[in-house]
Amino acid sequence: MRETTGAYASIAKAVSRFTGRAGVFFLAVATIVVWLVTGPLFGFSDTWQLVINTGTTIITFLMVFLIQNTQNRDTAAIQLKLDELIRATEGAHNALLDLEELDERQLEAFRRNYEALAASARDRLEKGERDTDTPEAVMPVSPRLPAG
Repeated sequence: MRETTGAYASIAKAVSRFTGRAGVFFLAVATIVVWLVTGPLFGFSDTWQLVINTGTTIITFLMVFLIQNTQNRDTAAIQLKLDELIRATEGAHNALLDLEELDERQLEAFRRNYEALAASARDRLEKGERDTDTPEAVMPVSPRLPAG
């Protein structure tokens, strides 16, 4: 199973890099133009239409999985980089590590706390004060996380 996953990831990465190039886009456009130009030659027949419909459906179907794989890898890499920034920043709340794994209720609790910090900062700005301090964020108590 591991070898299959590794092979898929390698193939997906290579295909993603290849299909993301401008030349491939222009090749796709050229294919459509050739198909359009050959329409009168084939009398705009059902078979002529079926060729492009089948081709584009197959490519779209496969590209959905490719795009999802690419997005999953990119998202995982971004999350790891953000987690490292939180971990390495003194005073940052380590409870924010792997925040993407929390359920909606827990995420909403964190979001409300940060909205309150933003509102407080805007109030200070309206009073002519600075908003560049680092106030303590009140971290919600989570069943997963110890209170503290």
